[in-house]
Amino acid sequence: MYYVYFLRSLKNHKKTYVGFTENIDQRLAEHNTGKNPSTARHIPWELMGYVAIPSRSKALAMERYFKSGSGHAFWHKHFL
Repeated sequence: MYYVYFLRSLKNHKKTYVGFTENIDQRLAEHNTGKNPSTARHIPWELMGYVAIPSRSKALAMERYFKSGSGHAFWHKHFL
């Protein structure tokens, strides 16, 4: 299973992040220990939600959508 996940910074609630992984717990730990340069400045992060998808290619496509303008607006409206 593949996951598209949504994070919010506990340091600055206006900072959010969407990503892709096969292991949510491991990936969240990596974000919270500064292993991802794009999220390191806003540690700690909380998991807001995720979508489980059996297809890697469809999960990557969904991640791209949620990072686009309309996708970003959609998940901010429904998750924040």
